[in-house]
Amino acid sequence: MKDNLILTGFMGSGKTTVGIRLSYQMKRPLIDTDKWIEQKQKMSVSEIFATCGEDAFRRMETQCLKYLIETVRHHIISVGGGLPMRQENQGLLRELGKVVYLKATPREIYERLKGDTSRPLLQVTNPQEEIGRLLALRSPVYEACADVVMEVSGKSFDEIVEQIINS
Repeated sequence: MKDNLILTGFMGSGKTTVGIRLSYQMKRPLIDTDKWIEQKQKMSVSEIFATCGEDAFRRMETQCLKYLIETVRHHIISVGGGLPMRQENQGLLRELGKVVYLKATPREIYERLKGDTSRPLLQVTNPQEEIGRLLALRSPVYEACADVVMEVSGKSFDEIVEQIINS
């Protein structure tokens, strides 16, 4: 197993912010799979969804994981919220390193994301309802993939980082 630390969880759970802080404190490089794909495709995730579709994006996530397994050690890796939903990706995540699920309540996620127009899956009439629906589907998968499940609702980013470092 690689010594990478992988952050999973629903959009808005804090993966990017926690990843940046962990990278700084642990002196490890950070890779965000969404940013990696955007750089490779020269398009934003929203543009990829609009022009290529969600299935194509999910295949790109799998390709990204396979590449990272072959190339990176001792990194912090933040993965997109839908990435673990693909069966193949679940095994790849475990192969890549220690998986930490940042678990947030639907209410906390809604409060963090309301007004954020960059999330393609939340561009719906009732984003709060969609968050609840998606989280109900995804949470069991996130938990099954995780080596560590960390409740993050109501915690500061410093508290979360400290807890991960000590886990």
